[in-house]
Amino acid sequence: MKRNLYHHKLRAGSAGKPVFFVFHGTGGDENQFFEFGAQLLPDATVVSPLGDVAEHGAARFFRRTAEGVYDMADLDRATQKMATFIAAHRDAHEAGAVIGLGFSNGANILANVLIEFPDLVDTAVLMHPLIPFEPKPAPAPDARRVLITAGERDPICPVPLTNGLANYLKAQGGTVEMEWHSGGHEIRNNEIEAAKAFLAPHL
Repeated sequence: MKRNLYHHKLRAGSAGKPVFFVFHGTGGDENQFFEFGAQLLPDATVVSPLGDVAEHGAARFFRRTAEGVYDMADLDRATQKMATFIAAHRDAHEAGAVIGLGFSNGANILANVLIEFPDLVDTAVLMHPLIPFEPKPAPAPDARRVLITAGERDPICPVPLTNGLANYLKAQGGTVEMEWHSGGHEIRNNEIEAAKAFLAPHL
């Protein structure tokens, strides 16, 4: 079944309510953001997949050849697989909106789904994403909303690349918001509060 392409945790919500996908970072698992997702959107169906790639024992959603250097063929494989997984759960749960939230590697797979399948996800929260390549044009629906959160001193996701991704997404259409903190590659309280406010229209 396409809904089982990934090992995942699931909490079913009501038909017509959002389906909320949460994606862990490198070394995380399906538990990392599951409860957080349920707290953010209590009525939504929450789906938290486990990455199917291991890097020295750390779970990821796609392979890389070095820090910040992606295996582009595997990224394409993973993106196609994830889009199929998302669509299957959307249809099975008769969802209203499709929402995604990811951190680090989880934000990167979600961002690439936005690039390759711009009509699939209605609302996305990308926490410390890194897209170290020039994405192709992918016009998005006017109603699509994206929040990017990032650290001004993040050694993994440099500010210029974060801004480049934001500018790219803005050029594709929809709404793009940003939330910064003064630190590095860690999630801080202002990011959590920004995510809560950003997702509040789906409550």
